[in-house]
Amino acid sequence: MIDEILRDAEERMKAAVRVLEEELKKLRTGRATPALVEHLTIDYYGVPTPLIQLAAITAPEPRMLLIKPFDPKIVPQIERAILTSDLGINPTNDGKQIRLVLPPLTEERRRELVRIVAQRVENARVAIRNVRRDAIKDLRELEDEKMISEDERLRAEKKMNEMTEKYIEQVNEVGARKEREIMEQ
Repeated sequence: MIDEILRDAEERMKAAVRVLEEELKKLRTGRATPALVEHLTIDYYGVPTPLIQLAAITAPEPRMLLIKPFDPKIVPQIERAILTSDLGINPTNDGKQIRLVLPPLTEERRRELVRIVAQRVENARVAIRNVRRDAIKDLRELEDEKMISEDERLRAEKKMNEMTEKYIEQVNEVGARKEREIMEQ
């Protein structure tokens, strides 16, 4: 039972780290990456569809993305989705494909992005701590039901705290790496 609780908690903590990494991929840095736009939803014949399913997205240059739709008729819808997104990039449309030239980030925008990263890192830390709290609560319930001893609960709580520290450290590393990426020119 204790191993089950610890295994479940570890899976949930790993998931929190993965979610953070996915969220941070969507943040714009000085470099062009397909992850910036692949999550955009396009109205494809009445069905909201992620851009990644409708087009090939490449980064031919460090500050440029090239979007080649599989169906050239949807270029206007893709362009509209980019314009209405919070990316702040004006697409260039040649009828068959769309080019996105990423302007260099201003110092103010970089600081704003770093604040967003810090906020998302903190949310991930909170999620990990919530997992720890839930697991410890479950362990205490097992002890109250006399299914485990106090010593077993204390050992499990110690393992849980070590696991929490490990995953919080991973979250901090992911956040620091993204901050460095944003601040490099």
